Amino acid sequence: MRRLVAPLALLLASTACTTMEAAAPVAAAPERMVSPILTSPDAVDSATYAQPQVARVTHVALDLDLDFDAKRVGGVAELDVLAAPGAEDIVLDTRGLEIASVTDGAGRELTYEIGETVEEGGKGAPLTIALDGATKLRIAYRAPAGAEALQWLSPEQTKGGVHPFLFSQGQAILNRSWIPTQDSPGIRQTWEARITAPKPLDVVMSGVRQGEPEDLGNGRRAFRFVMDKPVPPYLIALAAGDIDFAELGPRTGVWAEPETLPRAAKEVGDTEQLVSAAEKLYGAYRWGRYDMIVLPPSFPYGGMENPVMTFLTPTFIAGDRSNNGLVAHELAHSWSGNLVTNAVWEDSWLNEGVTSYFENRIVEAVYGKKRAEQEAALAFAGIEETLAEVGDDAPGTALHHEPGANELGSAITYDKGHFFLRTVERLVGRERFDAWLRQWFDSHAFQPATSEMFYEDMMANLVRDEAEAKTLMLRDWIFAPGLPRNVAKPDPAAFAEVDGAVDAYAEAGVIPPAYAGWTAAEQMRVLDNIPKERSAEQLAALDSALGLSETGNNEILFLWLELALANRYEPAVPQAEEFLAEVGRAKFVRPLFKVLWDQGDWGQAHAKRIYAKTRAGYHAVTRAGVDRIVN
Repeated sequence: MRRLVAPLALLLASTACTTMEAAAPVAAAPERMVSPILTSPDAVDSATYAQPQVARVTHVALDLDLDFDAKRVGGVAELDVLAAPGAEDIVLDTRGLEIASVTDGAGRELTYEIGETVEEGGKGAPLTIALDGATKLRIAYRAPAGAEALQWLSPEQTKGGVHPFLFSQGQAILNRSWIPTQDSPGIRQTWEARITAPKPLDVVMSGVRQGEPEDLGNGRRAFRFVMDKPVPPYLIALAAGDIDFAELGPRTGVWAEPETLPRAAKEVGDTEQLVSAAEKLYGAYRWGRYDMIVLPPSFPYGGMENPVMTFLTPTFIAGDRSNNGLVAHELAHSWSGNLVTNAVWEDSWLNEGVTSYFENRIVEAVYGKKRAEQEAALAFAGIEETLAEVGDDAPGTALHHEPGANELGSAITYDKGHFFLRTVERLVGRERFDAWLRQWFDSHAFQPATSEMFYEDMMANLVRDEAEAKTLMLRDWIFAPGLPRNVAKPDPAAFAEVDGAVDAYAEAGVIPPAYAGWTAAEQMRVLDNIPKERSAEQLAALDSALGLSETGNNEILFLWLELALANRYEPAVPQAEEFLAEVGRAKFVRPLFKVLWDQGDWGQAHAKRIYAKTRAGYHAVTRAGVDRIVN
């Protein structure tokens, strides 16, 4: 399919940036980069009201105050608009925003209308503004107290217990609940922000921090940020709280609450090596610095790849860097997802599947082939489990899915995408494949992409002839359900010793004596594969011998709690309750409530009691998932 783009200049000059220091003053502001808009049918985003081929946002400037008492964000958003000749209106995405006024760059009032709200999928309501020749819009507004993208934490919900905390989570379409813009991954925008917050809180964003905060003399400070590279709007992110910074390397560092920072800094101490390994694979890191913030445990995801400021859950901290594949994953997004982005969420595997493959290559380069193969084998087991549950021909098991179709989660979007690229790499050779993937990133840098574009690029720049095309089965991988027959399965030797021990336990009850010396991946393999129906005596013996309830690795603790609750093991309930009260990561929270709910009266009584206490502390993303489970 021929790809059409709007006739806009694409300026790809890369400038160094830092999240810690302001850039030197310049005589004149550089011309802003403008990314293209894809107009092919498969690039039309059903989750936005925007009509970017008519009028689109190219730059967002925010001037916002954080009100921790009212739990609201409010102020002004200035939008730069690029409109087609004769365009009369521009349409933005909103969800619950209270609009006070809309003016143009000269202060002239503009007519606007907020349309009907669509609750399904969180689409919100369109904000249609009559342009009347305007190329700059100034929108005065407030976000609602219940803005889905924002989580306001009381001091009691933080480690320090003294100051409140705020963080945002924009993916996929939540940022329209606090920023009036065109909230679509295919409409990339540069942005800047001035954020005021009460002392002594610090503010970080997914942009370049401009100098030191300004003391406003009223108990508040103002922080300024710039992102001079066009990004999809879901990557505009903010966090504010009592946080400190630790430098890790010349271009890497980590923020966290003071009580968490020493452990966090130790855990991510390999980050500079990870960045260097990624660059050797697929080209220069184009964002300047790579900093991270470890958030309070209510953060709903493992990590979020916000540019120059990855957001991380503290639940990945294990004390031995065994979960640092998470850092490698979010770092890899700096190429796949942030540099080249799925134009529509129906192609989210272009972000997550490509990144999962890239993550595994970084892990191999820094931590060795054995660990990479073991982590890949765990991922492949997840694909097989999902296909066994839903069937090989379930439409949701295709990488690309149609609007409104059921998407079957990480086992497909992440792991099938990973094994697609892994299979192509094995069939064409690593050297050829790496050269192709690097050129994909280079050729589409700071642009949106679709599955069809990915396929066409492979055919044009990787595949040598028709015979090789048949061998690769590219269209089957992308557009058909299930796993193609040419899948490059993980090496069965990766877990040979562990699988043998699992068999011995299943057959004769022999608890693996070597467990304590195994890697975290090997330990997870054990818990994933032992018989799922266990008596209270068997569970007690496992816990005593393997120290499961005492582990410092939350991935392993989750597997233990899931196994124990599935067998109505009463001694595990208090620990599960404590875990669910502290941790808001959806990956852990939803399955634990699900396994409780599936246990009938016994589990449902516990689930209702625990959720009544914990629901208010969860992010909207986590709450939505659990609400569906417990009605």
